[in-house]
Amino acid sequence: MSEIHEPQVICHLDRIMQERDITGAALAREVGITPVNLSVLKNNRAKAVRFSTLAALCAALDCQPGDIFGVE
Repeated sequence: MSEIHEPQVICHLDRIMQERDITGAALAREVGITPVNLSVLKNNRAKAVRFSTLAALCAALDCQPGDIFGVE
């Protein structure tokens, strides 16, 4: 019997940050969140993200929400 997997939201911040050559500390400062909270998000440990945080990430990284998150 095959297992049924729930879709998971995957965060691609590491890739985008590398492409933009921005550090976690610099991005956290620009977005207005703690480096720890950014790390939680980057490492797919977050259970939720505020729309205001998502909008600030998109503005700081010049991207869209779909660039940051994907569903697998």
